Amino acid sequence: MKSKFNKIIAAACLILALGSCKKYLDQQPITDVGPETVFSEVNSAYQALIGVYSRLVGDAAYGIRLSLYYPLDNDEMQGPTGTSDNDRRDIARYEPSASNAQLSGPFNQLFQGIAYANICIDRIPKMGMYTSGTDQQKKQLQRMLGEALTLRGQYYFEAIRNWGDLPMHFLPAYELASKDPLPVRVNRDTLYNRIIEDLRVAGDLVPWRNELTLIGDVENERITKGAVKGLRARIALYRAGFSLRQSGSMQRNEDYLKYYQIARDESLDIMTSGQHSLNPSFRALWKDQVGARVPADADGELMFQASGIGQGGAEDTKLGYYNGPRVNNLGNSSVNPLPTYLYLFDSTDTRRDVTIAPYNVAANGQTKIGLAITALNDGKYRRDWISNPAIGPANQVQYFSLKWQILRYSDVLLMFAEAENELNGPTAAAYNAVNVVRRRGFGRPITTANATVDLSAGLSKSQFFAALVRERSLELGGEGVRKYDLIRWNLISTALTETRANLVKLATATGMISYSYMAGPPDYAATIANLPVSMYYRTTSTADNASIWFNSYYKPASTATPSGTTRVAWLGAAVNTTSAARFASGFRANKSELLPIPQAARDANPNLTQNPGY
Repeated sequence: MKSKFNKIIAAACLILALGSCKKYLDQQPITDVGPETVFSEVNSAYQALIGVYSRLVGDAAYGIRLSLYYPLDNDEMQGPTGTSDNDRRDIARYEPSASNAQLSGPFNQLFQGIAYANICIDRIPKMGMYTSGTDQQKKQLQRMLGEALTLRGQYYFEAIRNWGDLPMHFLPAYELASKDPLPVRVNRDTLYNRIIEDLRVAGDLVPWRNELTLIGDVENERITKGAVKGLRARIALYRAGFSLRQSGSMQRNEDYLKYYQIARDESLDIMTSGQHSLNPSFRALWKDQVGARVPADADGELMFQASGIGQGGAEDTKLGYYNGPRVNNLGNSSVNPLPTYLYLFDSTDTRRDVTIAPYNVAANGQTKIGLAITALNDGKYRRDWISNPAIGPANQVQYFSLKWQILRYSDVLLMFAEAENELNGPTAAAYNAVNVVRRRGFGRPITTANATVDLSAGLSKSQFFAALVRERSLELGGEGVRKYDLIRWNLISTALTETRANLVKLATATGMISYSYMAGPPDYAATIANLPVSMYYRTTSTADNASIWFNSYYKPASTATPSGTTRVAWLGAAVNTTSAARFASGFRANKSELLPIPQAARDANPNLTQNPGY
């Protein structure tokens, strides 16, 4: 799809001409000249569809806010330093007001995406070619309809998991404006049920990856059947999970097992399709594929991506600038892995040095500068990993056209394991799904059993779940998943409380890192007295992993600075004052699980009630 993205702006203009809205309540009637022209043939309909895709990116969506502001703080990462700002810091610390400056833009853009999708969903089936065109035309239009249904589902899903109950918008804007100009909020279960059914329909319309050439389409970053099924599995797990209701309590419905079954079945369909697999190297996936901005994905692991282009706030992303290591002091470094998260990893887990970057980069673009444990960078999106082409250390551009990963195949495997365990306990199939992910994480052959890294047989259902809670964090860290996982499991209050307590232990260099809600780290990483108080980085190192350090993360270090190294503080009081003091400081159970409805939206529509506690 990236090769087509130069048409996004034109496509978006076409959509706007069809009467959708900048703000989801600013509904305008379709003009006399729009839809008949746009939905008259396959190519122009495709341009309209690209306009729907375009709402995934830009500053208000997965370009920065939905990806890097909203998912924080969690038990992996925390947001930026600094005082309260009625902006991004307050969101990360669970202290946003309804007037927070970062709420209205994403809220409006998600509903804009829904409005764009609604036009395609309404108009494509009415095209003459949809029923009487050539077989290729019909298949291509069917695929576009399925994509529009899927994108609408994704936009609604993102809105629901952040704001809960929302108005029902499943008709074109001009119809909604005439029928119900001031809609009330609808129970999220009703919305989820509709989306889950839409995705079932979309799954029959959208081809698998290997069927694209049969309908005259090329393989690119557009949605295929695996992405539809994976998203349906994910949304089913949220429908099955807990969420904060308007009553002010966390609840899930009695029929939740029905939705675990959907998640299991959809995940299994993907697994048995042969269409998707894991890149054998976790590091290569992120550095040599995502970081290198490679459009091809031979393994099909990157199942659903939000692609940016244009080096601007409308349709690009700030991935690698807002987060990740600074280069030549350029960048924000505003997403910081927690010290406790570093020590959740096994020392031989290759995912640690991909997910956590313990350095910034000097002005020469090569030499690494080691960081204190309170200032580590998240590492999957790194400026210094960008190639094809590389970005010079003096270049002050902030938009890098990196793709936000909405769904990866490893998540499908872990969703299957979770659903299988919930329905049937830890079966051999559930173990295998997790262990395939673990083997790749530890750099072992994926299909070969390995007693040193595989989960040991004999776990109870609750023990397997605890191991899965940990595994999802190790595999998907920094990908915008964790906070929402913890909410749907009704574990977020416990997770934040225990994480803060563990941070305090690291600050006092006493005790053990421990968790009640997930499997903990290996003993050598959990025993705080065995961990270093100082770390020493090699002053001329150009490595991009833990080998920049002279000493080990897991052993006490000398108090004398070794030759050729520079000392940085590690464990000690700074962990408390820098990390723990601001970590999720405003979280309140039965309130903070949702964001407040933006005040601007409520001003426009008095029928929008506010979320509990705001």
